[in-house]
Amino acid sequence: MNKIINLISDTVTKPSPEMLNFMMKAEVGDDVFREDPTINRLEEKVADMFGMEASLFCPSGTMTNQIAIKVHTQAMDEVICDKDSHVFHYENAGYAWHSGVGLNTIDGNHGKLTVALIEDAIRPLTDWYPRTSLVVLENSCNKAGGTHYTLQEMQEISNCCKSKGIKLHLDGARIFNVLVEEGFTTAQLGEIFDSISICLSKGLGAPVGSLLIGTTKEIAFARRLRKALGGGMRQAGYLAAAGIYALDHNIPQLKIDNTNAGKIRTTLSDCPFVENIRPGQTNIVIFDLKEGITANQFIDVLKEKNILCAAFGKQTVRFVTHRHIQAEDLDYVMRLLLTLDY
Repeated sequence: MNKIINLISDTVTKPSPEMLNFMMKAEVGDDVFREDPTINRLEEKVADMFGMEASLFCPSGTMTNQIAIKVHTQAMDEVICDKDSHVFHYENAGYAWHSGVGLNTIDGNHGKLTVALIEDAIRPLTDWYPRTSLVVLENSCNKAGGTHYTLQEMQEISNCCKSKGIKLHLDGARIFNVLVEEGFTTAQLGEIFDSISICLSKGLGAPVGSLLIGTTKEIAFARRLRKALGGGMRQAGYLAAAGIYALDHNIPQLKIDNTNAGKIRTTLSDCPFVENIRPGQTNIVIFDLKEGITANQFIDVLKEKNILCAAFGKQTVRFVTHRHIQAEDLDYVMRLLLTLDY
């Protein structure tokens, strides 16, 4: 096959011709002065989707997560999250730089926390312990292999946090992959969390952008924080238009992406070079190679066959399916995996 099959991430997706056409027709203005009608429309649309008061368009999911942490905490507080969380591994310790807080990283169940784990992690109120002020859930959990929380699991954690006076934030970078798998609604999520971050530039196929969703008061503060972080944008309605198009047209495709990832997992289970496949039911596949095979060696072999993927450890590899992976691409990948000789 001459075509490059890129399984590095769902962030490699590019706008479709239809999305690009929609973007070019956007009405724009200066968003710092709240005069970009397309950004205003996107922010209102997303807040309404989740049944929350307001939302804020930002350049990245890292920015929305970091703003959420700052909104919900004070310096010297502590945030509870799983040890595989994106906010711990992939945001440059921004929690310490921007908010002056620490993380209490919990060894959860493949990226997932439980009420019992959270209750055990909450600090006693003393003069020498940090104050537990926030819990962050990542759904789905990237580093754990695309594992996800059910609605009931999130509701139970929400009830726990409310009873303890602790805020609850959702890192929902890939929450729409979970929604199409589990069948609950965005409005149900809005009832559970104090703030939610969603990403438009992964499986949804927009070129850039994330939104932070919360109360009117908290989003007003978040706008100030966004400006302080250099995230104030001007005529960014062209980008917001891509997000509107993605939310209106591209969500159903995510179920296909999840299904394709499941087919790859099944294929890998028959491959003798695979030691272990991480559990997951969304569009991320992470697996460990047998002793003596490094991830870099494996990636080089696939690259020679026009398949791109990413190392997630010395002997760990990640595939991510997305809207650009067609049926013939998937068949080629699965046939090749079954013929590799290690």
